[in-house]
Amino acid sequence: MTPRANKDRPLAALIVPDLLELLEEHPASIGPQTEEMHPADLADVAEALPEEQVRAFLAALPRERAAEVMEYLDEDLRTQVLEELPAQQAAEIVAEMDPDERADALEELDDETIDEILQELEPAEKAETERLLQYDPYTAGGLMTTEFVSVQETLTVEESLRAVRTMARAGRREAMYTIYTTDTGGRLRGVLSLRELLAAPEGSRISEHAWTDVVSVSPDTPQEEVSQLTSNYDLVALPVVDQDRRLLGVVTVDDVIDVIQEEQTEDAQKFGGMQALEEPYMQVSLWQNVRKRAGWLSVLAVSEMFTASAMAHYQTDIDRATMLAQFVPLIISSGGNSGSQATSLIIRAMALGEVRLGDWWRIVLRELPAGLALGVILGLLAVARILTWQELGLYDYGVHHLLIALTVGVSLVGIVTFGSLTGSMLPFVLRRLGFDPASASAPFVATLVDVAGISIYFSVAYMMLSGTLL
Repeated sequence: MTPRANKDRPLAALIVPDLLELLEEHPASIGPQTEEMHPADLADVAEALPEEQVRAFLAALPRERAAEVMEYLDEDLRTQVLEELPAQQAAEIVAEMDPDERADALEELDDETIDEILQELEPAEKAETERLLQYDPYTAGGLMTTEFVSVQETLTVEESLRAVRTMARAGRREAMYTIYTTDTGGRLRGVLSLRELLAAPEGSRISEHAWTDVVSVSPDTPQEEVSQLTSNYDLVALPVVDQDRRLLGVVTVDDVIDVIQEEQTEDAQKFGGMQALEEPYMQVSLWQNVRKRAGWLSVLAVSEMFTASAMAHYQTDIDRATMLAQFVPLIISSGGNSGSQATSLIIRAMALGEVRLGDWWRIVLRELPAGLALGVILGLLAVARILTWQELGLYDYGVHHLLIALTVGVSLVGIVTFGSLTGSMLPFVLRRLGFDPASASAPFVATLVDVAGISIYFSVAYMMLSGTLL
């Protein structure tokens, strides 16, 4: 089969030919040959291999090393590998993965395969994985790992250090840099960094050095709120607690970075006037690519037909003053651009929590003067352009050239102001209706403003040119 080529991987391209030869002749040497490579680089190598060789490559690695590579592997390829492996061998690999990564990997499989792999896990690992699989993947519970470090608040600094060392030797702890203190019932009481624990005076209790004002979330907290809290408080790990504040797990910053990247990618795609893709662009089929884009393009095309209808309504005026048609592209593009700017600003502010639904009136008070100022700037530019062209003889607008310039200038003030207000208010309307504000993409707003722009332009023209050109 053709090697996968969904991203640039120069290192992988150099290694693959030699690796294929080793797989055929000396598979046992692959582990030692690649032990200095980062798992992410090995995952790139695996994705560059022919798909039928990926299983052999992972089998040639030590079990723990193969598990690390699986955590970085493309989701579709990882799913394919796990479904093709015997249940016992698949269980041996996923058992070495971090609990949250293990749950993510199994979640992509069909129910029958999940059950088969779970049956091969140790009872404790099985119970832990089943518990994580119960959470929605887009919540704190779906993101959290149970590999965290906690000690009882009654321990001394020396006892806490011994407990931390014991936990570290027992296996991987994804959040070793943060120490949580709990009471005898497992309820979260405080937090401190590993550096603060090492610097604490001997003989003192750990509770004396822990911060008791701990930011935490419940398992059902949406991942967007998790990423926002992590960013606002500069956290490297965010504890997840139940309703009794018992510590269930932690969401680490690397998972939050993945969430932020996913959310930004989804919003960027929606801004472009399409549905968000569930997979990387190079892995999306032709039909999925067309289906995700055709819907909004069709809506926008139908909406633009209203612009044509508006033009037809004013066709008589256009026929009587044909030079007005020259400025139609300027008019509708200026309104659409101002609306798109305002929409992008408000959607991003909403995503960051800077603006809430009840702030709509504050946005109106900000966008109204901003729109007027921007309209005046563009209007003056248009007036200067028309008058300059007339004076230099580059184009003859006739004896009423000053009225034409004022018509275009005043229209721009109204259209840009209207575009700014419409673009800023549409995200609020969509959120009030329960839709994603990002659906108010720039092309959609521009299309909405086009129709109003034509109406404003020719209404101003009728008022200012009536009795002369009209």
